Amino acid sequence: QVRLVESGGGLVQPGGSLRLSCVAFGSIGSGYVMGWYRQVPGQERELVAQVTSGGSTDYADSVQGRFIISREYAKNTVTLQMNSLKSEDTGVYYCTSALNRWTGPTYWGRGTQVTVSS
Repeated sequence: QVRLVESGGGLVQPGGSLRLSCVAFGSIGSGYVMGWYRQVPGQERELVAQVTSGGSTDYADSVQGRFIISREYAKNTVTLQMNSLKSEDTGVYYCTSALNRWTGPTYWGRGTQVTVSS
């Protein structure tokens, strides 16, 4: 069984930065795709960013150029550096792990709240 544990959420002013981290516990394969989804109240969860085992990345159009996802294989961690934050980035951010880039996550973390507000 795999357990994903997020940290780093909080309150930040518009234009500020936050760094989210996720540690994967358990037998997670090296070929897994790691990523971040977010959910805004009343909306479905959406992909924010993901990174493959080979280092290829995908970003939502809304965060392209502002967010950076990175992965440290030896520590089973994935990090999301969020810069130039906007109020519309507010939501619960979930760490995820998937078999590939197309079929959606197999594992989900419990989520961490990010609030962008002045």
